[in-house]
Amino acid sequence: MNTSTSVYLITGFLGSGKTTLLNRIINRFPKDKKLTLLVNEFGDVGVDGTLVEGEDVDMMEISKGSIFCVCVKTDFIKGLYELNVTIQPDVLLIESTGVANPSDLKKDLALPIFNDRFKFREQFCVVDAAHFLDAYGAYASIEKQIASSSVFIINKTDVADPQKIEETKTIIREFHPDPSFFETTYSNIPLDTFFDLVSVEPVAPGKASSGNDGFTAMSEADLDQFVEALLDSPDLELTPPDLLVSATYQWDGDDLAQIRRMAESLPKQLLRAKGFVVEQDEIHLFSYVMGDWTLSPVDKSIHQVKHKNTIVFIGPPDAVNEIGPATTGGSWRSIGMYQPYSP
Repeated sequence: MNTSTSVYLITGFLGSGKTTLLNRIINRFPKDKKLTLLVNEFGDVGVDGTLVEGEDVDMMEISKGSIFCVCVKTDFIKGLYELNVTIQPDVLLIESTGVANPSDLKKDLALPIFNDRFKFREQFCVVDAAHFLDAYGAYASIEKQIASSSVFIINKTDVADPQKIEETKTIIREFHPDPSFFETTYSNIPLDTFFDLVSVEPVAPGKASSGNDGFTAMSEADLDQFVEALLDSPDLELTPPDLLVSATYQWDGDDLAQIRRMAESLPKQLLRAKGFVVEQDEIHLFSYVMGDWTLSPVDKSIHQVKHKNTIVFIGPPDAVNEIGPATTGGSWRSIGMYQPYSP
């Protein structure tokens, strides 16, 4: 077994195409290597995990905030520790929430409890070419994602004019003297440039290594104590980059026309909405990004979707508070608002 785990971070603002990139990597990844995914979502109901392709992929989901902020830092550190002790993958792909500040990732991976297993390789920033200019300047997390990234995937170029794309690249260059750009649609980049996608020869009998020789696992109490001390550190990122909330609504209807009417009535300041809805036993994905939305059938059975007819909305508090009027013309009921950074 490999003695180290290569770590790749996929970041980018809400709705930029991170999960699409994740699935491209999964589909090309060699079957004889061990891949683990960590999918992080801002809302209290996870949607992206269901969209991940690959039946045998080991996946860990962390919702209700950013893994890089104090709200769910405990889950993140404990999850990494579990990977270090038990799974020990060759590659760890982290898809962060679209409002994350990933500045502390390298510091987290180097914590002594991980026994030097995690090796940071690359940080991809997926950029929504159609909406970047509208969101940049209004949301601090975008600037932080750009500043800490090294590879920029200018995505959705088919729905953005060339001037927008050039203005986007100009802003990114303010943070990097020589950024690496890929202009694409559906996050289609040359993966061989960044990943070893060649199968490996099987290890000869008697040559296998756990990668943790001489390593003694911590007790649960000791791990809790370590994380508690970490959260008390004065240099920990405690302040969220943007004041955003999520709201979850349940739809009890059976006609997708209600979904379409709701989408057209949403407040303009709303950033993101996503969820699976069912009409006549067919699953559809509703996806909304800053005023643009789609409602498309997906190749999933009802049994594969954990949260059916549930839509998660993300935006500033004022915008989320205005979702209610958009749902009055249909079979909707609110099942809660969530603010990960509230005390």
